[in-house]
Amino acid sequence: MRPETRPFGKDAEARPVGDPDRAAELRARVEALNARFRHHGATAVLRAVLTERVAGDIAMVSSFGAESVALLHLVAMVDRATPVLFLDTAMLFPETLVYQQDVAEKLGLRDVRVLRADAAEIARQDPYGALHLRDPDACCALRKTVPLEDALAGFDGWITGRKRYQSQGRATLDFFEYEEATGRIKVNPLVHWAPGDVRTYMDENRLPRHPLVAQGYPSIGCRPCTDKVADGEDPRAGRWRGQNKDECGIHFVNGRATRGAS
Repeated sequence: MRPETRPFGKDAEARPVGDPDRAAELRARVEALNARFRHHGATAVLRAVLTERVAGDIAMVSSFGAESVALLHLVAMVDRATPVLFLDTAMLFPETLVYQQDVAEKLGLRDVRVLRADAAEIARQDPYGALHLRDPDACCALRKTVPLEDALAGFDGWITGRKRYQSQGRATLDFFEYEEATGRIKVNPLVHWAPGDVRTYMDENRLPRHPLVAQGYPSIGCRPCTDKVADGEDPRAGRWRGQNKDECGIHFVNGRATRGAS
């Protein structure tokens, strides 16, 4: 579980995550960082985050999905020792597991941490692997949200691949945001990128594609909850198809899970 106190940066004085003065300081820091980098790009943001440590101790969270390799490559060009957190839900496509290893090796990532749910909790809550059928939100919480929160307990912030174009709820995202629920700073280096930018970057740098993209999976999650997408459909139409759900719960704004890519 997340400790009740956690310092911002190695030299900061530990204070409760919910401390109002600490929250005010972090909100002010985020505002100042967004002002500083308003006219900069992803590489400048990552250099400041990973070398100047403007957001404290930071990790990257990656699904190693359809577009993940672009941001992973950018991070690797700045600091290959950046901790990269990868959630293995035990329900991923085999292709994703192979792709994760291939990409990590190709990019020379030195600190990929594979996260898994607690075995005892899996046995207690989902002994037959069918929780996703009756309560997909609970399945995501068990296999994604809780393990990720545990892994992030030692960090002041994390890097995400979220972009403004992905959903209406992300249309006003900035490079930096303060996550009220956890007291962390989230960094979104690709926030201003368009779909074509990702493809162009991958082409220009000859980055490996996730093999399932060519098979009709433009957005890739867990095997039981991901379908192929037909031409003309929204790229995320295959995620939790037919259910009133389009997010996995790892992104929070004002204490609420936000909709969008996981």
